[in-house]
Parts: sequence; structure tokens; C-alpha cells
Amino acid sequence: MSAEEFEDGIAAANVLPGPMSTQLAILCAWRLRGALGGLVGGICFIVPGLIVILALAAVFLSSHPAAWIVGAAAGAGAAVPAVALKAAADLIPASWRRAGPKRAPVMRWLAYVTLGAVATVTVGPYLVIVLVLCGLTEVAVRSRRGTPSGGSAVSLSVIAGHGIVLGGLGALAWVALKVGALSFGGGFVIIPLMQHDAVTTYHWMTGGQFLNAVALGQVTPGPVVQTVAVVGYAAAGVAGGLFAALVAFTPSFLFVLLGAPRFGRIRVNPSVQAFFSGAGPAAIGAIAGSAISLGLTLQHLWQIPVLGAAVLWLLVARRGIVSTLVMAGVVGVAVSLAGVPT
Repeated sequence: MSAEEFEDGIAAANVLPGPMSTQLAILCAWRLRGALGGLVGGICFIVPGLIVILALAAVFLSSHPAAWIVGAAAGAGAAVPAVALKAAADLIPASWRRAGPKRAPVMRWLAYVTLGAVATVTVGPYLVIVLVLCGLTEVAVRSRRGTPSGGSAVSLSVIAGHGIVLGGLGALAWVALKVGALSFGGGFVIIPLMQHDAVTTYHWMTGGQFLNAVALGQVTPGPVVQTVAVVGYAAAGVAGGLFAALVAFTPSFLFVLLGAPRFGRIRVNPSVQAFFSGAGPAAIGAIAGSAISLGLTLQHLWQIPVLGAAVLWLLVARRGIVSTLVMAGVVGVAVSLAGVPT
């Protein structure tokens, strides 16, 4: 593929919900060998990280893990809220540039960010509705001001946290589908949705275990969406983890394999661009807001300085996420070996 086609692919994957890296891998494989190539390329991109994260989930979520494993999990989990802040901060520059220099778009951008953050902390599973409403608001504002719409409107199916009451694998499929189809603005935006469903609604795992799941999703190969495999493991073992991953990644395959021939038009469609000019900032706010809900699940005082150090390491020193989580895990091991409760 040409450099221009690759850039179009990146742009289109950025405006589609779902893990951008996975969609780009599927797109490159599709370009080489069509639909079958896309399936093979996408599966080969996903499977290595999936194997690793399920193996680690079996260790960290076992009934009686060793004390040092509990400590490592608690240490790495303490740094997860800082990772959420880092994820939001990384998305701000491009989104801010999209708002432009004029006062009105900048004020709307700030309003969308605020609404996303507040929604994450307050309405939990209905966050997606707020994201969609912010996007549609921007479409409406630009339409009233005479911005060309390209003749098409953005149509999305709103999926909220309590839209359907299901049990067993049906509930797991519902959670995984939301994760795969609604991760606007990067994988971290779906973390609050997963947290509410896995911890509060279905009680598959504790708040601390969910922090472990997010940490594992960060230190293993692949996108943040892989975290859903740990949730699936907690709900129904290895089969649940595999099933959750299958459901969560299916939308990415469908988006790319069905939409790839139209990616050039999607990239330049004014309505699509307007929608994500509203939904994107709201997603950034939601990711930042998730740091609050994740931070509230910390259970030990020693985790607070670990979190503070992680914030400095990521946002001030600008170091990597994996090194942050590994060092926080090492601190947790040291704390557990010292006899401090973990």
C-alpha cells in the first residue's frame, strides 16, 4: 500500500470505535489478501497477547495466590489511575488542534471534556450516551452554522449499561460487545464501563482485581481492550476469557472488512469529523475521570505514594507505561515481603 493509503487507514481507524492498532493491522492484511487476509492478520495480531494475558490472569486471579503475587498486583494496580491520566493527556494535543483557534469551538471543547469527566464519575454505565450526545451536539452546531455536511448524517446505536438484563454468558457477551463497539477515543474510555459491569453489576471481581486486570492489559502485548479477557476469565474461566475476547474484537473485524473500501470517504466526511470533534473531547474527559473511579478502589495507604510517584514518572518525567507498572509491582512485592498488608 502507498503512504497515502496507510495515512487514510490511520485516520479512518482513529474515527472508528474500537482498538486502533488492531484495526490498522486488519486493514494492512486486508489490503494484501482481501477478507481472508484481514481475518488471518487480525487473529495473528490478537492471539499472542491474548495467550499471555489469560496465563497471567490465571496467576493473579487464583483463589490462593502467593503473597508476593498479591503484593505485585496491588503495587501495579496502584499505578493504574496514573496510566489513565497519561492516556488522556496523550490525546489532548490532537483534539485541541481540531477545535481550532476560535473562541466558540474552544469553549465547546472544554464543555465536552468536562461533561465526559463528570459523566464517568456520576452516571457510570450511561457514559456512552453522553459521548454520543456530545458528538451529535457538535454536528448540530456546525449544521446550523452552514458547515457542509457532505449529505450524510452520523447514525449510531446507543448501548447503555442496563439496556438488557442478561445472565451467564449472555451478560458477558453484552459487556464484551460494549467494550469492542464503543471504545471511542482510545481503549481507556471503556474502562469505567467495564469496571461498573464487572464489579458492581455482575460481581465477577472485586475493585482490586479489576485494577489488576487493567494493569495486565497494559503490560501485555496488544490493545487495552485485551483487559476484557481478564474480566471474562473472572466470570467463566479460560472459556469465558476467550469468549469475551471473541465478542469484543468482532466489531473491529466488521468495521474494517466492511468499511475498508470506503475509508477514504469516511476520513473526509464532514459529518463524521464533526461528530468526533464533539465525542472525542468527551472521551478524553471520560478517560481522565476514570482515574478518579479507579483511584477510589485503592485499599491501602501505602498505595497512595505509589500512585503519586507513578503520576510524576509518567506525566513529569514522561517515561513509559510498562516501566511504571513494573516498578510499581516491584514496590508491591517489597511491601508484601516486609509484612505490610497487601
